[in-house]
Amino acid sequence: MLLTLLSNMEDAFKRALATKGEKERLRAADEDDRRRDAIIAEQGLDRVFDGNWQGLAGQFLLQWYSHSTHHQRLVLATKEGIVLAAPPRRVTVGREKAMQIVARLPADEAILVDPFSGAHETRMLLLRFRDGSWLRVDTEELRSDLHTHLLRQPLPDN
Repeated sequence: MLLTLLSNMEDAFKRALATKGEKERLRAADEDDRRRDAIIAEQGLDRVFDGNWQGLAGQFLLQWYSHSTHHQRLVLATKEGIVLAAPPRRVTVGREKAMQIVARLPADEAILVDPFSGAHETRMLLLRFRDGSWLRVDTEELRSDLHTHLLRQPLPDN
């Protein structure tokens, strides 16, 4: 909580000391963030998945923790599809060493999609299944390697 307060104070000082051009750039970035957040809420992308437990995404989500109780997954995009890895149990130190493949999704079953097609910087990706259902995947960084990979791919038909 203290770190959040200090971060907010730092942002306020930066804005107060910014040049006119920097202030305009910050205002434009804030407006872009508001537009992105409105789209997220409008399309329901603020949820973990599309809400259909009978869909492929819902069924996959039900099995998600049977593979590993750890909440984070390593997501790899390959030509053959998507690979998810996770440590077998909740660990905080050395989890990268304990990673095991917990799921493989063939390309004809599911694809990764940037819901904004690169128009907005975001940590969000969608794991979209062939029936149209989706599961939200949040990356650790803005414009992750997965986002960069997706921007280089042709847009999906659906």
